[in-house]
Amino acid sequence: MFILELTYTAPIERVDALLDAHVEWLDAQYATGVFLASGRKNPRDGGIILAAGVDRAEIEKITAADPFSAEGVCAYRITEFYATKTADGIATYREELPS
Repeated sequence: MFILELTYTAPIERVDALLDAHVEWLDAQYATGVFLASGRKNPRDGGIILAAGVDRAEIEKITAADPFSAEGVCAYRITEFYATKTADGIATYREELPS
């Protein structure tokens, strides 16, 4: 599983100009089942996305395709972790530690 942390690197006006394209990109990732949750950080200096079901190479390709990333208005910090405990509603995403 991945935590994707976006940090804006451009003025919020540039971010807002790309927001519709970013939301379309988010929707496409939700449709594939890769994204599980997302939202703005508070204060509004970026966002967080929870993703699963792909490997690191694929998540790097996905984040590079984000209009925010492609247009240089954000930087991604990708954190991979093993979701060994989850709420019952997302139990299908529980993982085993590698041996």
